[in-house]
Amino acid sequence: MDKDKKNEVINEENEATEQKKVLTKKDLVKSWFRWINTVEFSSSFERLQSLTFVAWISPILEKLYKDKDDLVKALKRHLVFFNTEGSWGTLIHGITVAMEEENAISGKIPDEMIVNLKTGFMGPLAGIGDTVSWGTIIPIVTAFFLPMAAEGSIIGAIGPLLVVPLFTWTISYQLFMLGYKVGRNSIMEILRSGKIKQIINFAGVLGLFMMGVLSAQFVKMEPIVSYMISGEEVTLQSQLDSIIPGILPLSLVFLISYLITNKKVKQSKILIGVLIFSLITSYIGLF
Repeated sequence: MDKDKKNEVINEENEATEQKKVLTKKDLVKSWFRWINTVEFSSSFERLQSLTFVAWISPILEKLYKDKDDLVKALKRHLVFFNTEGSWGTLIHGITVAMEEENAISGKIPDEMIVNLKTGFMGPLAGIGDTVSWGTIIPIVTAFFLPMAAEGSIIGAIGPLLVVPLFTWTISYQLFMLGYKVGRNSIMEILRSGKIKQIINFAGVLGLFMMGVLSAQFVKMEPIVSYMISGEEVTLQSQLDSIIPGILPLSLVFLISYLITNKKVKQSKILIGVLIFSLITSYIGLF
């Protein structure tokens, strides 16, 4: 098949797919509006933004999946842990909607592909959003209006409250719609090329990589125990580091992962256990 013929076939397939679209622009706007206004309402230690994610996407799923079992299955896969920057992370939301719509139409999108994509990209987009919005734009806007506020101008007080939401809402809306548009087209190309398995593996590896980075950065276990060897004081931490640096935090992460994955222990119970362990070991002077 020559290139022109191939492009013609692809265009015909895209047009046929467009005709099958279930969601309207109104559906997308309403769902985006619900997310941007409730993004931090349900934050919890166990699932962070997952409940809000399910809340905004529920009307979409109800329209896509008429079968009750399919709807329940879709809702459950979005109850997994999710956390990203509220504005920039909406790129994930748009792509997720596109994937769910394609899955409802063709049934060719595996559940793990949707979950792994969310998990894999929530960290990088959170990093971008925190850096650009919270680390750059908001401080600049605040610094711009501070002199006005210091002089008693009402503009200095209300200015940041108007400019910052305008910026974040614009970014979130544009990325949401971009994610839906690009995500839908990309999915059609993926289905034709047979690269679903590769994308699942890539998203899974990326998600594990980000979890590893976060674990190394935030999980700290450094024993303060020391003892004498040949008249020289040696700490237990230095001895452990000589074997494998960070072996205790790594072991703790693996233990928690094992309890959640294999023993099905609830995250809330693990959180309480870690808290009790921390208090006891701190009290006896181990950590």
